[in-house]
Amino acid sequence: MKNIKYVKSYRELEVYQRSFEVAKAIFEASKFFSREETYSLTDQARRASRSIGAQIAEAWGKRRYEKHFVSKLTDADAEQLETQHWIKVAVSCGYLDNKVSADLISELERIGRMLNSMIRKADLFCGSNESVVRETALDYNEDFTNHR
Repeated sequence: MKNIKYVKSYRELEVYQRSFEVAKAIFEASKFFSREETYSLTDQARRASRSIGAQIAEAWGKRRYEKHFVSKLTDADAEQLETQHWIKVAVSCGYLDNKVSADLISELERIGRMLNSMIRKADLFCGSNESVVRETALDYNEDFTNHR
């Protein structure tokens, strides 16, 4: 099977890289939120978006125990959903336009699908060789369930 890649760190996971990019994009977009929102909407959106990648990193560290791995990925998914909420609030307050919002929500939904696929296939990420983990596009895609 081609396109098989082995990763040695959470930083190499596509889902982590995508979550990092979303966190950066939300940071940049939130610079234009009202100063009145500094300790509420701005802070919440930034924290939730940054927590997605942090939870993925923690999951990587706990992949020796599949249930812990799944728990942290579930937390990452919850953070991406919370981030979607804060984006919707920012749009309703007039701080984000619909195009930026749609792009961010679309990417967060993709991250959510990737996380949920990882949860369903946790055994592929929690293998016996803890220093190297296989990562393929198929591991994130539920359309290909018989690829092992």
